[in-house]
Amino acid sequence: MITPDYYYAIVGGGLAGLQLAYRISNDVFFKGKKIIIIDPSDKTDNDKTWCFWEENMGSWDHLVHKSWQMGRFISSETEEILNLEPYSYKMLKSLDFYNFIRKKLERSEDISFVKDEIEKIDQVTRTAIGRKGNYTATHFFDSRPPEEYKQDEKSAVIYQHFKGWEIETEKEHFDESLFTMMDYRIKYKDSTSFTYVLPLSKNKALVEFTFFTPFLVEDKEYDIYLEKYLSQILKIENYKITETEKGMIPMTDFDFHSENTDYLTRIGTAGGWVKASSGYSFKNTEKKIEQLIQNIKSSRRPSYGLQNNKFRKYDAIFLDVLEKRNDLGESLFTKFYTKNSIQDIFRFLDEETSFSEDLKIMLSLFHPQFLKSFFNKL
Repeated sequence: MITPDYYYAIVGGGLAGLQLAYRISNDVFFKGKKIIIIDPSDKTDNDKTWCFWEENMGSWDHLVHKSWQMGRFISSETEEILNLEPYSYKMLKSLDFYNFIRKKLERSEDISFVKDEIEKIDQVTRTAIGRKGNYTATHFFDSRPPEEYKQDEKSAVIYQHFKGWEIETEKEHFDESLFTMMDYRIKYKDSTSFTYVLPLSKNKALVEFTFFTPFLVEDKEYDIYLEKYLSQILKIENYKITETEKGMIPMTDFDFHSENTDYLTRIGTAGGWVKASSGYSFKNTEKKIEQLIQNIKSSRRPSYGLQNNKFRKYDAIFLDVLEKRNDLGESLFTKFYTKNSIQDIFRFLDEETSFSEDLKIMLSLFHPQFLKSFFNKL
């Protein structure tokens, strides 16, 4: 067999691909192993905002744009103030992340970047076939989500889709010590939809209108609800939009892990690394990569043990509920935030809770649809 051009090929230079390459570059175990990162984009735009919670100091604190230790949840029935301690909720802009990682990796003799779009990975010949060229490697880490998840009738699919405006106001309107996790006072008809507010200063904030729905909407719908929220809820009339972001994250229990082989590992969204019931991915990606690295160093398949079947089943049931009864979202999340401490919620979403703790949280959410979804997912 012809010697491959690279030891590892990372297809996709986004969150998962760059975190993986950065982690490899900092470990002497991988010294001398040639790695290529293939992406159709130069990653020169601030295309995403990542938020995550963690206790105390973290690996990315030097890149964090803003953090909070107080939050709130608002529904049509209640407002809960959330003291996050010992956690902090942290905001990181994607361009800061891209620039930092790429600058570090470009110094490495073992890592190279190629601007290309991969159309197919042939595992027999171990070749990634791109529009501009072909790349051979002993193992591929692929972050391209397979289209099959959309057609799989056994899987529930909820799309987290959103549009956000970073605004600047003439007057001081925001308490910069307090972010809004979910505000349901303005919502799209019969849906799980809410506004998310990250105050950056007294007169600057990122305001996003977010859907957790089995359907998508036209761009104008986001604008309508953002304008409603700013005028009717925040009572802001004069503002300028300094930045806009828009995204769509699939939240699904599709078995991405079945795609993993001895020669290919799905990573990021394509690997099921987005927490299916919440859409959060940043810290989950960091944890999965650490486990993946330890697998390689222990001579195991890179994907070994990356899937937590217990929590995957919980996520599947919750997604099925939202898929069948999307109008229940506000009620379910109100129960979630009012009947459990925010610390327990974070631990549950981080998949760190015991079965007895899981049971307590699940009972707090109870609705007859959960029984239907439970048996549906069996």
